[in-house]
Amino acid sequence: MTIVEQGGGPAPQAAPDLIKETTTQTFVKDVIEESKRQPVLIDFWAEWCGPCRQLTPVLEKAVRAAKGKVKLVKMNIDQHPAIPGQMGIQSIPAVIAFVNGQPADGFMGAVPESQVNAFIEKLTKGMTAPGEPNIAEILQEAEAVLAEGDPAAAAQIYAEILGFDATNIAALAGLAKCYVTTGAVEQAKQTLAMVPESKRNDAAVKAVQASIDLAEQAQAVGPVAELEQKVAANPLDHQARFDLATALNALGKRSEATNQLLEIVKRDRKWNDDGARKQLVQFFEAWGGADEATVEGRKRLSTILFS
Repeated sequence: MTIVEQGGGPAPQAAPDLIKETTTQTFVKDVIEESKRQPVLIDFWAEWCGPCRQLTPVLEKAVRAAKGKVKLVKMNIDQHPAIPGQMGIQSIPAVIAFVNGQPADGFMGAVPESQVNAFIEKLTKGMTAPGEPNIAEILQEAEAVLAEGDPAAAAQIYAEILGFDATNIAALAGLAKCYVTTGAVEQAKQTLAMVPESKRNDAAVKAVQASIDLAEQAQAVGPVAELEQKVAANPLDHQARFDLATALNALGKRSEATNQLLEIVKRDRKWNDDGARKQLVQFFEAWGGADEATVEGRKRLSTILFS
């Protein structure tokens, strides 16, 4: 371990911005005041303490991994006994976390790395590291821009997020959704292919996959005008009505698409192995549970099914 004062001056410090030694005189500045900006861990140690030597590299690694969300300050209790005495520190190593100028949590002993990481994670939950973008806020901005009808601008925002975190599932799904919205189905599929298999059941990913499937279906059904003529000529042509619903959805006409599928459900629930209801459920998944068309469509479907 480094020692605070050796040969009349401070010893070299590893990662001075995140890890430092403190003294009785500098404790208030290094720990109390600094903890008003982000959590500070104070590590009480001594040269003769074997467990301290085991814990220190684990602490330093965990603090560096937190990228500025937390700082580590070390105090040699033999050289500076006043502070640990006032705090009632009776055995070392002892680590106390200060938040907003007050002790908030702590642990004693050379605990394993996993426990140190969990301690820091709990302490910094929800925090953003200095210089690190607030991904949650940027994602909300991208969603709002896309909802306002500007998929190109939204795609740029999602791309920026992926530049910082290439594995962000929400950003990958959002970018794929932008591509689907502009008709670039192949690009949407390529983007979604970057999502790991273990994350394929994520709600946002499933919604975009449903949108891609529907877009591909729509490419195969033909022009809306022709389908409308077929349905008008024969209202019992359920396949034409089904295809019309798919085509209308691709044009963003959600209410009209819902109407066509509900008409099939009313006329012949069992048609095509319950195909109309299943397609409607796929619509809902693609639109999202909070979408007005989804909410209204579910109400109307329930009314038909349970009346």
